[in-house]
Amino acid sequence: MAEVTLSRRLYDRLRSEAARRRLTVEELVNELHSKALGEPLDPQDMVELHLKLAEELLAEAETLLAKEEYLQASEKAWGAAAHAVKALAAKEGRELLCHSDLWRYVSDLATKLGDVELRRLWRTANVLHQNFYEGWMPPEDVEAAVEDVKLSVEKLKKLL
Repeated sequence: MAEVTLSRRLYDRLRSEAARRRLTVEELVNELHSKALGEPLDPQDMVELHLKLAEELLAEAETLLAKEEYLQASEKAWGAAAHAVKALAAKEGRELLCHSDLWRYVSDLATKLGDVELRRLWRTANVLHQNFYEGWMPPEDVEAAVEDVKLSVEKLKKLL
């Protein structure tokens, strides 16, 4: 991964456009790079991007748990799980664009591998996403669910 310095105004504009498209800023920058240079995105680059995002989001979730910011920790952990799934799909040259794409991919993968735990871990990650919006999970359940997300990310990384 590389770092780039941008003006606050440009970064805010990228962040706004990324949110509108339901992407991360990093995903949007990669897409814009591909279009501007007329160069398709390399699947391995996308694997690396999604894996890095998964790891960063999981670290953020743990930091937020330590601060007892359970709603934000819930969303960061869900994002980590989603990016780990996207990394595996990218390895196959696939792009998952919406929640149903993620669910279908995990469901198919769990069936192919005969791994019912993968389904459970994915459901747990999605409960965290719901908790971000509704805030009904007790703190100890958020903490346990984040541990499940860690397990999920590790399982998916082994498949890479």
